[in-house]
Amino acid sequence: MKITKLETIHVKPRWLFLKIYTDEGIVGLGEPVVEGRAQTVEAAVREISRTLVGQDPRRIEHLWQTIYRGAFYRGGPVLTSALSGVEQALWDITGKWLGVPVWQLLGGNTRDRIRVYGHFGGETVEAHIASAKEAVARGFSALKTGPGGAWNIVDSWDKVKGFVDRFAALRQALGEGIDIGVDFHGRISPAMSIRLCRELEPYHPFFVEEPCLPENVDTLVTIARSTTIPIATGERLFTKWGFREVLEKQACAIVQPDLSHAGGILEVKKIAAMAEAYFAAVAPHCPLGPIALAACLQVDACVPNFLCQEQVNLGDGYLKEPFRVVDGYIPLPTRPGLGIELDDMAIEDKVFSGDWETPALRHLDGSVADW
Repeated sequence: MKITKLETIHVKPRWLFLKIYTDEGIVGLGEPVVEGRAQTVEAAVREISRTLVGQDPRRIEHLWQTIYRGAFYRGGPVLTSALSGVEQALWDITGKWLGVPVWQLLGGNTRDRIRVYGHFGGETVEAHIASAKEAVARGFSALKTGPGGAWNIVDSWDKVKGFVDRFAALRQALGEGIDIGVDFHGRISPAMSIRLCRELEPYHPFFVEEPCLPENVDTLVTIARSTTIPIATGERLFTKWGFREVLEKQACAIVQPDLSHAGGILEVKKIAAMAEAYFAAVAPHCPLGPIALAACLQVDACVPNFLCQEQVNLGDGYLKEPFRVVDGYIPLPTRPGLGIELDDMAIEDKVFSGDWETPALRHLDGSVADW
């Protein structure tokens, strides 16, 4: 079997879908994208295609090594995200060719269903509570929220208290049976993160995600040791090499590799194995489309230290058979490859140029704030 063509499709709201065609008629799906830089990643995929066309798509590890190590410059969000989506599609082809789900090729399932968490929000406390209750009504038993907005390196007590009070109201409204994660999004300084975590502790967050930017691992260690709340990080780390120091220094309790950024399915399986050796859980990051989610679910199915899966779209309006949440879980996918089929007709009216850009955040004085 040989690869004949790679096709990319920009799909609203901000996704990039990939189809890899073969001479045996099997088409693999992947999602290579950097949010806000989809057109840049698309260019990288076009460059990678010169290496892939004519190759056997089943030589996944060899092709990964060729693309990653075969050039002088390697890694980073753009190149690794392009490689990640390509690798997903190669696994989809291989699974379809063998007639088995990808997780079967990665050691078999370690669970029978996969826990997922939903997002919620709102401008007021009442809106937040209503949004969270609506998510619970749709079947989620785990949710994620965040402080939102722009945060100064040293911010006011009023701002801290406003978010903590909102979280306390959420906990009271939802009860102890719903897990609520908090995403600091790397927007908050280490000093403010320590203060926020201390105030949130009485309300038992599921985890705190990206309490600071990942550039300084020692700072992350300081935060992790200052709180009893499990710390999660990893959406902006790439490949097993990017996670090495975080795990060696035990800077987090939960790693969050993104299968469309960190290197793809097998690379995240390797990262999960590294995390297992340090008694860390894995909760893959996935604020993307249903192809990325399908890839995540294949890893979730076979990783023993899996915790919970992020998702923002279950495939409604994109897949012929969207995923469904039942009592907080998605059933184990059993179809070959990634187990999904795009609804091409439904996607037609969602195709766009790919020019979505990350919204800009500004402080009150007009200076740039971390997104």
